[in-house]
Amino acid sequence: MQPIQLNRANLAQLQAPVVVPGFDLAGVVPGIVHLGLGNFHRAHMARYTHDLMERRPDALQWGIVGAGLMPGDRRMQESLAPQDGLYTLVERSFTDETVTVIGSLAGVVFAGEDSTALLDAIDQPAIRIVSLTVTENGYCLNRATKRLDPEHPLIRADLAHPGRPSSAVGIVVEAYRRRRSSGAPPFTAMCCDNIQHNGEVLRDAVLALAGLRDPALAAWIAEHGSFPSSMVDRITPVTAAADVAALADRHGIEDRWPVFAETFTQWVIEDRFPAGRPPWEEVGAQFVADVAPYEFMKLRLLNASHLAVSGMGRLAGYVTIDEAMADPLITRYMGALMDRETGPTLLPVPGIDLGRYKATLVERFANPAIKDTVERVNTDAPLNVLVDPIRDRLRAGGGVELLALALAAWLRRMRGEDEQGQAIDIRHPLAALLREKAMEGGPDPRPLLGITQLFGETGTDARLIEPVGRWLASLYGRGSRETLAEASRHLNF
Repeated sequence: MQPIQLNRANLAQLQAPVVVPGFDLAGVVPGIVHLGLGNFHRAHMARYTHDLMERRPDALQWGIVGAGLMPGDRRMQESLAPQDGLYTLVERSFTDETVTVIGSLAGVVFAGEDSTALLDAIDQPAIRIVSLTVTENGYCLNRATKRLDPEHPLIRADLAHPGRPSSAVGIVVEAYRRRRSSGAPPFTAMCCDNIQHNGEVLRDAVLALAGLRDPALAAWIAEHGSFPSSMVDRITPVTAAADVAALADRHGIEDRWPVFAETFTQWVIEDRFPAGRPPWEEVGAQFVADVAPYEFMKLRLLNASHLAVSGMGRLAGYVTIDEAMADPLITRYMGALMDRETGPTLLPVPGIDLGRYKATLVERFANPAIKDTVERVNTDAPLNVLVDPIRDRLRAGGGVELLALALAAWLRRMRGEDEQGQAIDIRHPLAALLREKAMEGGPDPRPLLGITQLFGETGTDARLIEPVGRWLASLYGRGSRETLAEASRHLNF
């Protein structure tokens, strides 16, 4: 059959099992502006909001205006605007999938070249939440201190042209300044990125930039702004062309930018929204006084494991996470890492069975229906998901052999070529420096570990240098498969 172009006018033509919005799309009005309208947000927060709209008509006031901040995000507007903000979310388990047209977007804005329209959207009094998923790189932080880097090119540009900011932090600061100037109530700024204490990190960055602009503005934001932390979780790979074609063939939907995700989803949020919020708890979100234990659990168990599996998997020649997890050595390595090194750094997590949580992570990573690539994880996951637990283990006098192996694999990738001599595309703000130091050091990790923006003083600790150097030398000399086999024998996993 001829695929049907996705837009409001054509919704009635879509056939079961496709689920279309049961609420009045014309009644969806903006209440949230989201910076970083990528696949994850569309599979996560936008899905929760859509589900809430299905339950109660008053939730239609919480429509999301999604914004792309990078020059490459023009695709977002070009894809979604002709579709009236609609897109298809395909949620896949091992054996089944559900297909839902999501209707919670109230608009899309491309701000990759000019943020004027985005700031105007945030200015609207009905906007009570500004949320962000821009990855750790989007906060313009010094990587060692996790504080705003005043010398970051985007921050320098925002200070030179504060009324036309380019960075996510600059946009939040200027939006708060406009609220203060107009006498309008402040919005809540909510970070949804995988950063430890993400609300505090966002708050600190916003106050630092505001202070560089005007100390009085920083004081106003500190008094009136709110920055709740949140923990978000759902594996959402990059949309592949083959998935777009399969959606058209199997379900008759012509969608320029659908989203494919696992069925699992989790969202834990600190309940600090003075301007009001949607009752997301009615559709599965969990509101708590302190998100730190849940955030810590996810960063240490899921994100650190994801990067460890992806680093070793890429060197071993695997393309997707599930392929890597089909290797018994990698699966056992992940389990040992969680049980012996990352797990012991956790705080108590109320209401969570950690044994079951870890087993669920193994199942999720191994899901063959989610073709998440090792390259996507290696690119998107911040290195701090390994460095932070290493730092904590060293402070506590614990061993770091398994974490050191994961870090050695990450350092080996920075050479920019795999074990077969094929190029690896290193997409990182410090890519040129990383490649230079990787070539300089080879099996010696000290040139790379000496990059203070990434490792701080931890990179000079002999208790880290020794095991990382041993594993890195093995990766260079024997390759990833033999190294992993030796690690299994030596560390008994």
